[in-house]
Amino acid sequence: MIMSRNQTRIRFILPVLLALLVLSSPAHAFRCGNKLVIVDMHELEVLRACGEPTTVRHIGYTLRGYSVPIERYIGPGFTERQFPGYGYYTEEVVVTEYTYNFGPHKLMRRLVFEGGILVSIDTMGYGYRE
Repeated sequence: MIMSRNQTRIRFILPVLLALLVLSSPAHAFRCGNKLVIVDMHELEVLRACGEPTTVRHIGYTLRGYSVPIERYIGPGFTERQFPGYGYYTEEVVVTEYTYNFGPHKLMRRLVFEGGILVSIDTMGYGYRE
């Protein structure tokens, strides 16, 4: 069977594209050196991976909600499972912004933390010399 030139190109390009897709980081992540920074990391983990940011800014406060399982004790004589339920709690947390400048040949990153947990990663364009 003779393959056309286009079929040969597709057979070569398709595995290369799939390999690049597998090796690429998700959109809500980036690399600091050889460490991967992803959403839901704690602030201390990010500092350990990337070091001190170029700028730190306290933006303000926000409310975060949590759904917490609770068990209610109904009274004596209940041998069945304690009637489980859920409680919804809110707390006010600090919103902090970190900016990382990796130099003029790499993209700057803006990280937003709510209560010490990374909630968003934004790309800001190329960095600058310090």
